[in-house]
Amino acid sequence: MLKGIKPCISPELLKVLSEMGHGDEIVLADVHFPGHSVNSRVLRSDGLRIAELLDGILPLFELDSYAPPLVMMAAVAGDRLDPAVEEFYMKSIHAHAPRTKAPERIDRFAFYERARTAFAVVMTGETAKYGNILLKKGVTPQINTNNS
Repeated sequence: MLKGIKPCISPELLKVLSEMGHGDEIVLADVHFPGHSVNSRVLRSDGLRIAELLDGILPLFELDSYAPPLVMMAAVAGDRLDPAVEEFYMKSIHAHAPRTKAPERIDRFAFYERARTAFAVVMTGETAKYGNILLKKGVTPQINTNNS
């Protein structure tokens, strides 16, 4: 166990987050998402809710500031979104990145295409309908190492 890293961050997930570069994307997928069908790099975080993972990932992961850093699936025609899902996620996100705007919403099949090219998909225990969220990694701010 490492200090400062939440227990929900598995060694495999920590490795993937570290390997990602600026502009790479990772999908935190709900239990209904066809993760293994759309991407060859799938990590398992069964039993964990997405908000918990967001709370573990965002202290380690800078969100992109050049493109929309959050993407969620739009409701299919005739279906409705539960606004509480996004609100719950944004509460975790704003705890670490307070100026982050609400997620961009895209069509279901467009989301699947983004997931195909994502760096990885994390399958979670999230049961919320339309609970998938894509994170785009940004540039980590430079740390001043000048000791003066």
